[in-house]
Amino acid sequence: MNTLELLQTISLGEDSEHQFKRTFTNTESLAAEMVAFSNGNGGIIFVGVEDNGSVCGVDFRDIQRINQLISNVASQNIRPAINPTTQNISTDKGIVIAITIPKGNNKPYQDKDGVFWIKSGSDKRKATAREEIKRMFSGDESLHADEQAVSGTSIDDLDLEYFIRYFDENYKIPLNKQSLPVKTLLHNLKILKDDALSLTGALLFGKDMEHRIPLATVKAVTFVGNSMGDTQFIDKREITGKMIDIYREAIVFFHNNLRLIQVEEGFNTPGQLEIPLAALQELVVNALIHRDFFVPASIRLMIFRNRIEITSPGHLPNTLTTESIKYGISAKRNSLLSSFAIHILPYNGIGTGITRALEAYPHIFFEDDRVGNQFKVTIARPEIS
Repeated sequence: MNTLELLQTISLGEDSEHQFKRTFTNTESLAAEMVAFSNGNGGIIFVGVEDNGSVCGVDFRDIQRINQLISNVASQNIRPAINPTTQNISTDKGIVIAITIPKGNNKPYQDKDGVFWIKSGSDKRKATAREEIKRMFSGDESLHADEQAVSGTSIDDLDLEYFIRYFDENYKIPLNKQSLPVKTLLHNLKILKDDALSLTGALLFGKDMEHRIPLATVKAVTFVGNSMGDTQFIDKREITGKMIDIYREAIVFFHNNLRLIQVEEGFNTPGQLEIPLAALQELVVNALIHRDFFVPASIRLMIFRNRIEITSPGHLPNTLTTESIKYGISAKRNSLLSSFAIHILPYNGIGTGITRALEAYPHIFFEDDRVGNQFKVTIARPEIS
């Protein structure tokens, strides 16, 4: 970064990836800033810049001290250690030290006191919620929600009859002819973890799981008007059960609450849903499989007079955008769940569901809400006289 690039960058003010500091004198303050950047998308700390963006510069005698402080903090006060780089940039008001902290590959990071710091806009704060810390693991692929054990469950919570049918239909050797004990086989398939059902096992093969994993419940409402604040609704239900049951009930909910359109002449010709069924199926499956299970919220299906909204907990993974998903670019958040869902739901696992939904019905819009940590699909309903 040269002087001109430095001045252009700081003229834009602080944000989630750029922080201004007059100087650093203690290790705790510097460690907190570096931990927050490492747990986020990385960033640059400019030392020698006031909060208002004016350059005050760093005294030449302080450069060696600050660089030594950075090295000590990165290796001794942050767990796991990080590797920032520094650059001294000359300005007419003094030298500015640019500390570049890369996005961490071993999240989550913490300071020597065990505090997890995260970015919150241009500032930082402590990560206190268990879900926030888990998501940091998840974003680095160190922890997968769909593989975690569901507390309080056991093999007795498995719908064994349903699992046997699934196994016999999808594997060459029936379950009762396997050489391995059933419990060992379930562990190998990651349906059991530590003698409890994994989240994947509970979602796909569990019995009465709505009390153990209430976030798996889908909330469906049909409003009279176009506002979520309306107190009147036509239909309201909580959809529970195995994932295949939830999928089927969600489609029934659409059948019961959307209009039928007469597409062919003839009074007795059956009508078709105003939104093509193929599009609805793809979008429901996408929500069920790719939601973020570290976010303690339910999927919402909302039908309004002029639109349908399908809201999933969790924003898109960092590698995806609302534009890239339209072209079949995908990143699996729940790989284990996806591997089983291929055999249970109308899902092929190759990331083309959004593309097929748009081909069936192009009036679909996507919102990746990173602040609210949710992904919303809005489907415009056709105007019918």
